[in-house]
Amino acid sequence: MQSVPPPNWILWNEFFQHLQQRGLSPLTSTAYSRDLIQLSQILPANLTSACVTRLHLVGALKKLSGMGDKPASLARKLSTWRTYFNFLQRQGQITANPTSNIKAPKAGARLPKAVPAEKLNHSFDQPTANNPLSLRDQAIFELLYGSGLRLGELVQLDLHHLILDERWVQVQGKGNKQRQVPLGQKSIVALQRYLPHRYAIADENAVFTSQRGTRLSARQIQNRLNVWSITHDSDRHLSPHMLRHSFASHVLQSAHDIRAVQELLGHKSISTTQQYTKLDFNHLAQIYDSTHPRAKRRNK
Repeated sequence: MQSVPPPNWILWNEFFQHLQQRGLSPLTSTAYSRDLIQLSQILPANLTSACVTRLHLVGALKKLSGMGDKPASLARKLSTWRTYFNFLQRQGQITANPTSNIKAPKAGARLPKAVPAEKLNHSFDQPTANNPLSLRDQAIFELLYGSGLRLGELVQLDLHHLILDERWVQVQGKGNKQRQVPLGQKSIVALQRYLPHRYAIADENAVFTSQRGTRLSARQIQNRLNVWSITHDSDRHLSPHMLRHSFASHVLQSAHDIRAVQELLGHKSISTTQQYTKLDFNHLAQIYDSTHPRAKRRNK
């Protein structure tokens, strides 16, 4: 979170304390801070947050769009602004929320990026060097793909969250909602190989730590995945979110149980999970095109 508020922006610290009380993760709070600071830089320098109008915000959206922001990014930033101004209104600092009646730009339908199971498993099956960093990284990526964890959920894992003998892990998802997620055999083996070599200072309970013994950050994990994908014969850039998408689509392709996938991913709404049914249909369509005798046109 930004420690120094932008000039003329009121109740900054109180707002972020409110977010913390709501159970928002540090990553989400950081994103809120970044979006609000960017807005303050776009608006007139002498404008206080209590005097921001609808026209100011519409102009800010247009400027951000001209700078190359995509509809999904604009919608997220508008949501951040709306949350902040709602807070100011509840605190009696403004009489009306200037984000009212501003509609978020509509983004085109985007399917999640998923890596074909064969290629991904080929990368995971490459030999792992027997040193603490390599063993740690292998355990991280086995968990991201094997259990479909969000990056933020993995960062927050503590040792007591791992129940290896019962083959599950307890994670804290969005809104501090906790759930139990099964652990695959590959993940268990990777964790068992890594944990005896784990670096940690005396009071650090994080599962995944740096060489200094402190909890790994999200950025560090993303960077390590970039290195790992290069050294493990991956033919594409990999991200933690891509591994989560791959987990969901591969489970759905095999089980065809969208409710089970919803539970595993920790989605509050089934509509969020339904995007994977499109991936599943694409998979089935590819099989149809390659196998059915009437699917392809014959050359004349």
